Amino acid sequence: MRIIDNYNCCIYNGNMKTVINIKTDKEIKEKAQELARELGVPLSTLVNAYLRQFIRTREFSFSLAYSMSPELEKIIDEVEKDIINDRNLSPRFDSAEKAISFLNKKQ
Repeated sequence: MRIIDNYNCCIYNGNMKTVINIKTDKEIKEKAQELARELGVPLSTLVNAYLRQFIRTREFSFSLAYSMSPELEKIIDEVEKDIINDRNLSPRFDSAEKAISFLNKKQ
């Protein structure tokens, strides 16, 4: 407790909260809120957990590995089938000119 004058004092609580304003894409925020909701926690709880971990470990990590969407998995499956069956494939080209010529013939 800190005495300001004879009539006022300020009591500090160890659990004082503050607000952090960050800028992020609207879509990212909405997707993060949705995922947090699915996990049953508010987004602020996840952010606070990450900040506590950052303070505790003095490090941060992120992954550039994305998981494929079902649509992308389907496309890749089709491409793999085409490769196995030797369909929808172009020959190898020695130059860009030959590739362009091949593409122009297909039209």
